[in-house]
Amino acid sequence: MHLTRFRLNTARVGARRLLSSPQMLHAAVMSSFAEIPAAAGDRARVLWRIDRTSRAETHLYLVSPAKPDLTHLVEQAGWPETGRWHTYDYQPFLSRLAAGEQWAFRLTANPVHHIRRTDDEPTKRTAHITPHHQLRWLLQRQEGAGFKVVEKPAEQRLVPNGDEHELIVYDRRQLAFKKAGHRGSVTLVTVTYDGRLEVTDPDALRRTLTHGLGKAKAYGCGLMTLAKA
Repeated sequence: MHLTRFRLNTARVGARRLLSSPQMLHAAVMSSFAEIPAAAGDRARVLWRIDRTSRAETHLYLVSPAKPDLTHLVEQAGWPETGRWHTYDYQPFLSRLAAGEQWAFRLTANPVHHIRRTDDEPTKRTAHITPHHQLRWLLQRQEGAGFKVVEKPAEQRLVPNGDEHELIVYDRRQLAFKKAGHRGSVTLVTVTYDGRLEVTDPDALRRTLTHGLGKAKAYGCGLMTLAKA
């Protein structure tokens, strides 16, 4: 497994065009591989995420079974003379994960649920809109994903309900874009989570980090990364 980081040059039209369309960016990401890695069965898949920093920098993160070649992205959306990308061997880090460790994490996800208005109509996938339900969406999945979000000490909680965990949700985006072979536009709601977690099941967490969490993985959702807490 490999972890890659690439900084986009948002002053360029090519970068802004890619950032405006998850469909186009997905195609650009998959073009980074001579042979597209298969995602069938238990095989890890290509995951990607866009991060925007407080210094107005925009980075593309990739986790992939094969090592990517981002030359086309440097030429189209980077700095052709000086731009580079950085790829790291992810496996040593993954293999060292151990129960009880605490890490800061970031995840961009597509928090959805299935609803229906009447008993006789089929269920429909619908995005969670409020921060409360978006937070609950992640908390409901933490056990199966191999971690638990760290709880705050009681004296650090600012409100009686909804502030029990070291977890925030922000950067809500509603994206609408064309998809090949699809009539009309695809609408996607994404949010970003920052928080602190404790590893409870290293094998399950390794799977989360390499297979993603939630829906819309092809469109920049599901990639969780860890950093020192």
